[in-house]
Amino acid sequence: MGGGTGKGDLQGRVSGQARTVPLLTVGFRPFYLLAAAFAAVALPVWHFAPADLLPGEPWLAGPVWHAHEMVFGFAAAVLTGFLLTAARTWTGLPTLAGWRLAALVGLWVAGRVLVATGPALPAMVVDCLFLPCVALAVALPVAHARNHRNLPVAAVPALLGVANLLFHLDHAGLIAFARANGGALLALDLFALLVTLMAGRVIPAFTANAVPAARPSRNPCVEIAAFASLGVLLVAGPLDPWLPGGPWLAAVAAGGALAHLVRLWLWDARQTLKEPLLWVLPLSYAWLPAALVLRALWLADAGVPAAAAFHALGAGAMGGLMLGMMTRSALGHTGRPLAARGVELAAYVLVHLGAALRVFGPLAGAAAEPHALAASAILWSGAFALFLVAYWPILTRPRIDESPAP
Repeated sequence: MGGGTGKGDLQGRVSGQARTVPLLTVGFRPFYLLAAAFAAVALPVWHFAPADLLPGEPWLAGPVWHAHEMVFGFAAAVLTGFLLTAARTWTGLPTLAGWRLAALVGLWVAGRVLVATGPALPAMVVDCLFLPCVALAVALPVAHARNHRNLPVAAVPALLGVANLLFHLDHAGLIAFARANGGALLALDLFALLVTLMAGRVIPAFTANAVPAARPSRNPCVEIAAFASLGVLLVAGPLDPWLPGGPWLAAVAAGGALAHLVRLWLWDARQTLKEPLLWVLPLSYAWLPAALVLRALWLADAGVPAAAAFHALGAGAMGGLMLGMMTRSALGHTGRPLAARGVELAAYVLVHLGAALRVFGPLAGAAAEPHALAASAILWSGAFALFLVAYWPILTRPRIDESPAP
C-alpha cells in the first residue's frame, strides 16, 4: 500500500473525526436527516401547495420538478449517506468528515434551492456537480484499499450523475429522450440494479444471522436472470419507442419479475416476520417484482399507466428499502441495539401504505385518484417525518457506547 497508512495513523484520523461536531463525523448523519426532511416537506408541498409558492422563475417546476427531485434530490441524499458510511466500513479508511462533509452537504442544499428557484445555468451546474463529487469521495478510499469487490457500487453515483446531466440537457432542449423525464427513468433503472445488488448482500445475511432456523440460498441462473432483465431494461428502456417491436420489452420485464420473486423466495424471508427491522427489507424488495409486472402490463398496452410501475419502484422498493436501511444503519452506527421500536414500526407501515395508495389507488378509477394521491402523499411523507423526529437526537449526538468510531 505504499508508505503510509498504518494502524496508528488510521486510529488518529478516526479520533480526529470523532472530535468534530457529531453531525459531521460520518456521512449517514447529515444526509439521512436531510433526506428525511426533504421527503417530509417536498411531497406535501408538491401535492398541496399552489404552483406559484416560490418567487422567481424556477428551473424545474410541476411534474418535472417532482420527477427530478425525488430521484436526484431525496434518493441521492440517502445513497450518499449510505455509501460514505459503507465505504468506511468496507475499507477501514476514513471518508468525508468535518468541513469537507459540510461542503458536500452545502452543495446538495444549493442544488435543491437553485433547481426550485433558478437561474437555469447555475441550477444545472451546481446540481450536476453533486453526484460526481459523491462518486469521487466513495471511489478514492475504495480504490486506495484495493477493495475491488465494491468498485461497481462506487461507480453508481457517477452513472447517476450522467443520468442527471442528461435530464437537465433534455429539459433545456439540447437533447431529446424518447419518453418524458427520460433521465429520471434511467436513474430509476440504475437504482433498481443497485437495489438488486445490495438486497442480495444484506437480506440473506441479516436473515441468517438473526434467525438460526433460516436457510437462505441463491441460484446462479436466477441471479443472472434477475440482473440481466434489469440490464436490458436499463439500456433499451429509454429507447423503446424508437426500437422495432418495442413490446418485446414487456416479456423481459415479466421474466425479470419472476426471477426476482424466486430470488426473494430462496432467501427464506418468511423467517423474518417476527422482527420489523428484518421484514421491512424483504417486504420492500417485493415491490421490485411488482414494479416489473406493472411495467410489463404498461409496455404491453394493457391499460396500466407508466406512473404505477415507476412509483412501485420509487415509492415502494426504493422508499421502503431506504427507510429500512436508514433506521438499521443509524441504530447500529450509533451504538444502539438493532431492535425496532414503535416509531420504526409505524414508519414502515406508513411508507408501504403510502406506496400502495400511490400505485393502486389511481387504478380504482378517476373518482378515487385525487383522494388516493392526497392520502399517499400524507402517509409516505409522514413515514419520513417520523424518522426525522425520532432520529434527530440520535444522529446529532455522539455514539452512546465508548467506541472510537464516529
